[in-house]
Amino acid sequence: MDKNQIRETIARRAASELKKGDVVNLGIGLPTEVLRYIPSDIKVTMQSENGCMGMGNPPEAGQEDPDLIDAGGGYITLKKGASCFDTATSFSIIRGGHVDITMLGSLQVDEKGNIANWSIPGKLTPGMGGAMDLIVGAKKVIVIMEHTAKGKHKILDVCTLPLTAAGQVDRIITEMGVMDVTPEGLVLQELNEFFTFEEIQAATGCKLILAEDWKPMN
Repeated sequence: MDKNQIRETIARRAASELKKGDVVNLGIGLPTEVLRYIPSDIKVTMQSENGCMGMGNPPEAGQEDPDLIDAGGGYITLKKGASCFDTATSFSIIRGGHVDITMLGSLQVDEKGNIANWSIPGKLTPGMGGAMDLIVGAKKVIVIMEHTAKGKHKILDVCTLPLTAAGQVDRIITEMGVMDVTPEGLVLQELNEFFTFEEIQAATGCKLILAEDWKPMN
């Protein structure tokens, strides 16, 4: 699979997590691609941490409005009935538990549900941003990311990078499969047909538990 196929596979599978009526926050980068693959019959409300409720798909080329951007600075559109507000109100929504699902990228995730997605020691980092609030405020936290980075494990037994939050991740979606964080460990619920269980295990830095009722990744 090439880079574009990997990203599309992850984003398409992540989009199928959404249900009618969900309030959803998408992190910077790959998570924003999920917008492209939400089925037309699934009506969700997209919340952006910089102060928007009712975010729409990215605009067509040449139709960008410099006043309409997401938290990462990417251009957005607004759906009918959308509202814009200050950051304090936005984080009141997040911290108040009104976001059903947040989908975030990550540098590392471990089998305990710990997530490290903001800092690499020795590299200049502007700050954690709103990830810490989203991870503890959203009802469900889904990490969507490539399974490895230049061949190195991103899913580990213990994160080695500075944590964003501890024990908050519910599900991990990569191009290889879908994994749930459980008290027993990381359970592989779905497998991409392009990979064997042995290949997925070799690309993972902790032991995977293959679910008895596992199914092909849809």
